[in-house]
Amino acid sequence: MVSLRRYVARRLLLGAVTLLGVVVAVFVLTSVLPGDLASLKLGPYATEEGLAAMRTELGTDRPVMVQFVDYVSKLVRGDMGRSWLTGQTVRQDMSQRLPATIELALAALVMALVVGHVLGILAAVRRDSLIDQAVRGFAILGASTAIFWLALVFIYVFYYRLDWAPAPVGRLDVGSERPPPVTRLYVVDSLLAGDWELFTSSLAHLALPALALGFIVTAPITKMVRAAMLDVLHSDFIRTARAIGVPYRSIVMRDGLRNALIPILTTIGIVFGYLMAGNVLVERIFAWPGIGQYAWQSLISKDFEALRGFILVVAVIYVLINLTIDLLYSVIDPRIRLG
Repeated sequence: MVSLRRYVARRLLLGAVTLLGVVVAVFVLTSVLPGDLASLKLGPYATEEGLAAMRTELGTDRPVMVQFVDYVSKLVRGDMGRSWLTGQTVRQDMSQRLPATIELALAALVMALVVGHVLGILAAVRRDSLIDQAVRGFAILGASTAIFWLALVFIYVFYYRLDWAPAPVGRLDVGSERPPPVTRLYVVDSLLAGDWELFTSSLAHLALPALALGFIVTAPITKMVRAAMLDVLHSDFIRTARAIGVPYRSIVMRDGLRNALIPILTTIGIVFGYLMAGNVLVERIFAWPGIGQYAWQSLISKDFEALRGFILVVAVIYVLINLTIDLLYSVIDPRIRLG
């Protein structure tokens, strides 16, 4: 127990150092971006006196180090600034949009995990067979497909041509009432409320963007599961288990998969981080109101406070994902925390 506490404390300390570095990098990068927030707020017909007064109000006329200290002190109090585009605090904007991105990311991840594990294990067990070659071809196709192109193809085929999917207008049909907020995941909340019509609508709107993302991220999971399982299945303890008559299915699903989990968990962590931060194009194409679309709008409108908030939230997500994966490592293999 003591070693586990030390391990967790060490990982938390490293996470705090990482976040500090992200705060510095975010401030520096957004400070050197071209654009004047005062000019954006006041418009093209602002006078020099008005611009000077607005810069004083925003604090952008002060030295960079003073601005940085002020920015960090606000972050410590939980204040990420205010978006001039929405008029709300960045914290409010992120809390409203983050559940949409989480719902989309989780749906895509579940699809990728199920398909990737089935295909990866099947390819490893049937190495160099036609099945293995087909799985490897599928993984190459998924890794080389452009996500924006795939999303547009899905909309054209399933919405425009076949009329199987709803219009890509967000998380619900236009005019539909949101379900009572429990988890803020519309599929879950509508199911908890017992509103089957709303559940069907939210699930239908979620299907295409999740399928597009899931197809792309299935490729790395499939390749990693196959590689890890091949490595384990050719180890000495697996040969010994087969020699003493242990059923091969039990060897694959119990001994093989568990011993292959560490590299697979690493890939899952990377994939989930990508799904949370790298789905900007999918959210734009499907009008999905998540943090990816928020970041896009912030960048286009030069809303630097909102952009900083997005990057910081993504950094916190990555740190939490890495911490969770590290803790799972220590559960799967105690030698990691003891080392």
